[in-house]
Amino acid sequence: MIPKLSGAHWIAPLILAAAFCAASAAQTLPFEPAHESGASVTGAFEGWFKNPDGSFSLLLGYFNRNTKQVIDLPVGPNNRIEPGGPDRGQPTHFLVGRQWGMFTINVPADFGKNKLMWTIAANGQTTVIPAGLNPDYEISPFIEAAVGNTPPVLRFEENGPSGQGPPGITVDRTAKVGSPLNLTIWVEDDAKLTTSSGAPPRNLGLPVTVRWSKYRGPAAVRFANEQPQLEKLTGGNPGEPFAGKATTTATFSLAGDYVLHVVLNDYSGDGGGGFQCCWTSGKVNVKVEP
Repeated sequence: MIPKLSGAHWIAPLILAAAFCAASAAQTLPFEPAHESGASVTGAFEGWFKNPDGSFSLLLGYFNRNTKQVIDLPVGPNNRIEPGGPDRGQPTHFLVGRQWGMFTINVPADFGKNKLMWTIAANGQTTVIPAGLNPDYEISPFIEAAVGNTPPVLRFEENGPSGQGPPGITVDRTAKVGSPLNLTIWVEDDAKLTTSSGAPPRNLGLPVTVRWSKYRGPAAVRFANEQPQLEKLTGGNPGEPFAGKATTTATFSLAGDYVLHVVLNDYSGDGGGGFQCCWTSGKVNVKVEP
């Protein structure tokens, strides 16, 4: 499946090739030359998985082909998912580069051969990608079969509810313009590692990395540290259960409703190295008052 692009901006092979099949998850990115700005943004359908209640979740990310231009596209004609939209929980703030599995869309057990279509129009270029339940696109984001690796566990309170995997966990917060909002998370991970040789690489560091970003919102958000270092509480070596916490702050320049996104990557790296496991997402809905 190739996204429909306006004009002559056809791309092949497609970003959608990423992890469509759990057994063959290699990604081939488009051959379009890199641009600092002015290039398109394409949604990326990572695949789907079945939920315990019989429904399904479609996992989506995106590829902003610009190397410097971060793009804001409010939900509407230029950023819509249909049917059932235009708002299906997609981001409106598009970071540069490939952003894996940013959100999920729940569809019913009888979704069958239906498809959702995500349209993004940026810099005068429109892309449309489909997402559905093609059997070849089934993924396993909660466990990596070779060594039983699982995604990190995320909490926004030390002994509070937890989330794991792409659906993650969402919490609500309030803040005031210009006043830093504390963002502390607690993390656990099995620290399992898969390598081609079976031997762990050198200088691995801690088994989990943290990255914060703006997901939605009417104005800029300034993080004290977008990638705060985890403070080790227990463990920290490959194969040894790990626990840690990380703190940063977010400061908002205008009042309004914002969504912040945090992603925890384990040793498998961004997008699970193309195999869709193992990372965890979290979102913070923030109502910012004047």
